[in-house]
Amino acid sequence: MTIKVAILGCSGRMGQNLLKAAIEADDIILVGGSVRQNSTLVGVDAGELCGMGKVGAPITASMDELSAADVFIDFTAPGATLTHLDWCATHHKALLIGTTGFDADEEQRIRDYGKKIPLVLAPNTSVGVNLLFKLLQITAQAIGDYTDIEIFEAHHRFKKDAPSGTAVKMGQVIADTLGRDLNECAVYGREGISDERKADTIGFATVRAGDIVGEHTAFFADLGERLEISHKATSRMTFALGAMRAARWLSSAKNGFYDMQDVLGLK
Repeated sequence: MTIKVAILGCSGRMGQNLLKAAIEADDIILVGGSVRQNSTLVGVDAGELCGMGKVGAPITASMDELSAADVFIDFTAPGATLTHLDWCATHHKALLIGTTGFDADEEQRIRDYGKKIPLVLAPNTSVGVNLLFKLLQITAQAIGDYTDIEIFEAHHRFKKDAPSGTAVKMGQVIADTLGRDLNECAVYGREGISDERKADTIGFATVRAGDIVGEHTAFFADLGERLEISHKATSRMTFALGAMRAARWLSSAKNGFYDMQDVLGLK
């Protein structure tokens, strides 16, 4: 069975990796990719953009020209993603969202669209990172109630949102496991002289530098020992390959709101 896929917002580093992963997959047909209305890439072959040579998949500014796709993949920005989501719902197309930086109201809006189409929201499509989420749940169950929990993340200088969507998801998994509200227990950065660390908080630390693809570590620290659970990505292709795996899963999924834990059978 072959799956027809379209990549929304394909001009950037992640978009080009998604194009390449789709072209290289034996069971996926790349229908094309989208860019902004004023982009000079309109009309270019998607294969040429990602260094694969012509594949007969056009780059366009109109989603209507990509309507042959079964699954759409979106790693753009919150505003653009919500517009794409409206289109997919109107045309009954499955959608994988890898975009991060949504606020609570926007995320609820996305969840509601799961009633209309098959929809995966994944702040990180790496298989390794999603295994990490499962390990965090297990660890929080075992030692989270008496250890100090801190989350560190590092990304390239161009990333706009902080902390990363993956780091926030890590905190959410831990907080949910421990019965805490992340909005109340999260501490984003520390400065100056303050009181001692509160036991039930979850701290976040962020680095933005150079060309770091993505690094995430959760610390569970007690007096005398600590456990560190880490994931380091060295290539954006790991996210692209995970996205193709999600696209395959979505192609036969029923309407609903899902995440990568569903895709990987980890629930």
